[in-house]
Amino acid sequence: MSITNWILTAQCPSQLGTVDAITGHLYHNQHYIEELHSFDDTHNQQFFIRARFRTSEDFDEARFRQHFALRAEKFAMQWTLSPEEKKQKVVILVSKFDHCLNDLLYKYKIGQLNVEIPAIISNHPDLKPLAAWYGIAFHHFPISKETKPAQEAQIWQVIKESEADLVVLARYMQVLSSDMCQKLEGWAINIHHSLLPGFKGAKPYHQAYEKGVKTVGATAHYINDDLDEGPIIAQGIEAVDHSYYPEDLIAKGRDIESATLSKAVKYHIERRVFLNGSRTVVFSD
Repeated sequence: MSITNWILTAQCPSQLGTVDAITGHLYHNQHYIEELHSFDDTHNQQFFIRARFRTSEDFDEARFRQHFALRAEKFAMQWTLSPEEKKQKVVILVSKFDHCLNDLLYKYKIGQLNVEIPAIISNHPDLKPLAAWYGIAFHHFPISKETKPAQEAQIWQVIKESEADLVVLARYMQVLSSDMCQKLEGWAINIHHSLLPGFKGAKPYHQAYEKGVKTVGATAHYINDDLDEGPIIAQGIEAVDHSYYPEDLIAKGRDIESATLSKAVKYHIERRVFLNGSRTVVFSD
């Protein structure tokens, strides 16, 4: 018998019976729970749950949705139901640095990321051969201060035509307009370096070297209208020491950025991330 895996997520105000609303419904309909995570945010009185369950090939999705909607309504639940096998469509924005893009494309190729990539968009032509090697449409939209609104309109058109479920900024070295940030809020992921203390402006790793930093890191987050301050999904960090020259710090940073971004994308497409105001709830694997 063919078995299908589904993912059910929900969030609602904290109240008695929320876990049973999910697990009880799955039990009474003979669906086997393979993975279950829940969290009750006592500060904000919000409850979050994710269930991965297995069912037989005769599973009636429409019937399940109809019956569960009645149960969820009693708890004011916001919920999603999706087949685990379904590939989400991801549009990638990139500039000239290719390390994050290379990592995402390789993991896409070997099936480590269960996605489709209908388009890669860049403000430079440099990475077009890489996109061609993977057979992915490449869109080169140059940008200047005068053409920024028109360029972003082109980007948005590709995103819409691709029916993207997620947008990933894989070292896209442009600040998005307020309008674009609002359109993508909650479903676009960005990556940037994380250094303590924070070094802004040109050559942050050279600045870090001059201060003798002892850790190098990266942060992946959802974009919003606050530059590099959206809800955080994943962070990576590694120790360094006095033997690391600026080029070594840059190389280490690129490795961490690649790993952290792909982890954030994986968590998002597996429905492991919940927005909780300005923060996130992340059920890691």
